[in-house]
Amino acid sequence: MKNNRLAYLLMLPALLVIAVTTVFPLLYSLALSFRSWKLSYSSAPGPFVGLDNYAELLAGDSEFVASIATTLSFVGIDVLATCLIALACALLLRRAGRVTSVARALLMLPFVMSPALIGISLRFFLNPEYGVIAALLGKLFPGLASLIWLAHPAWAMVALVISDVWHWAPYMTLILLGGLASVPKETEEAAAVDGASPLRIFVDITLPQLKPVVAVVILLKTVFALKAFDAVFALTDGGPGNATTTLAYLVYQIGFKYYDMGYAAAAGYVLTAVMLVLAGFYMRLAFKKGI
Repeated sequence: MKNNRLAYLLMLPALLVIAVTTVFPLLYSLALSFRSWKLSYSSAPGPFVGLDNYAELLAGDSEFVASIATTLSFVGIDVLATCLIALACALLLRRAGRVTSVARALLMLPFVMSPALIGISLRFFLNPEYGVIAALLGKLFPGLASLIWLAHPAWAMVALVISDVWHWAPYMTLILLGGLASVPKETEEAAAVDGASPLRIFVDITLPQLKPVVAVVILLKTVFALKAFDAVFALTDGGPGNATTTLAYLVYQIGFKYYDMGYAAAAGYVLTAVMLVLAGFYMRLAFKKGI
């Protein structure tokens, strides 16, 4: 009993930290989403407006609707590209060896870099006047020499996806490498002896056993892509126009550019609801498929 009481006492500081840093801010922001608070007019939360903030969002706010479309496009392309690249890298680095060990260690370099730093660096690299990547692509493809990458909506989205993939693909590769380590090599070797091609071995043997890990990678990357902010802020600033203004970045703009804190809180909880719905969809699909 004394040991249990001591354990409970030791847990109190941790619970207090969780409450102060997580629970209280969540409850406060939830309450704030039901109020009208223009920070430029008042330093205190405004009157209670019920569901008016949510109703205004869902009634057809043009910026909100555009940000949802942009977010879905970004998430779809980003998740697909990240998972395919991570899976390819994991398969290449699967075998033990000195070279692969060094490569696995180097994989962590892009991940430990700040997304904001990656975004700022890529912004300089794509600058049409002095950017290294822009100059190199202009030499290889003369038609791209005069292209202002971040001023074109489609290319700005491509640059944003590249920035995010560069940051997250190494981390997802390490997760998939852990999953590949659990796949029995004996089964694959037996299939190879029977004459199965590497592609057939991967499709029929490796991938089915890797599905639980792939499902986790897709779920994690979807959540990370939905709340992507640093790269958007540093690389495109939501532009050109609002071509790369994702829902997470719109929440920031509403709250800290337009100073409408109540409306921003409501938009943030809509983003949270989207994350929960997608997470539930992935989990249900995974269990339905027997993963």
